[in-house]
Amino acid sequence: MIMKKIGMLIVMAGVVFSASAGDKGFKNLFNGKDVSNWVTTGNWFANDRGELEIKPREGESGWKRFDAYLYSKKKYRNFVFDFEYKYPPKGNSGFFFRIADKKEPVTSGFEVQIKDDHGKVKGGPHDTGGVIGTHGPSKVLAKKAGEWNRMVVTMKDDRLKVELNGEVVNDFNLTEKAKKDVPKSGYIALQDHGQNLFFRNIRFKELE
Repeated sequence: MIMKKIGMLIVMAGVVFSASAGDKGFKNLFNGKDVSNWVTTGNWFANDRGELEIKPREGESGWKRFDAYLYSKKKYRNFVFDFEYKYPPKGNSGFFFRIADKKEPVTSGFEVQIKDDHGKVKGGPHDTGGVIGTHGPSKVLAKKAGEWNRMVVTMKDDRLKVELNGEVVNDFNLTEKAKKDVPKSGYIALQDHGQNLFFRNIRFKELE
């Protein structure tokens, strides 16, 4: 019995070690208190639940207000971006990367779509997990409005992988698709689409 318990403890220790090893190198880009790790014009903030929230200012709508997006302070080439998000009915946002020009994030970078398209059978580049103007997801796994989704975006050289709610929905070489002239490094950003959205557990790991 004692040996059996010792064996179980060893197995449990191995599980904990594996989980910790998997987290090695990750940094929390949102501390639940403020947006000091980002660049914002004031429409993004930490709410009283410790979530990152977009609260469009009065009279703001649409997605072309590029200065209203939430930007990283520096440019990145290879990375893993792991986060959770929640949208309202008909919610829309996006994760941007390799942005060369903050004044033109849509044309100078890539966007992974975030959208309320729960229940859709087949998706294209403008559906959740799709890369705008480039490649659609293999399946649409968006949850219902009001529920938390988890997305993990891995960018390594020319290879992009997008995981949504535990499944890989995109995995391809960017050079084989459109927008080949986008630079190899750039800013990352979250999109303000003129709607009230929420984000949490934002973790980032820079790759070599």
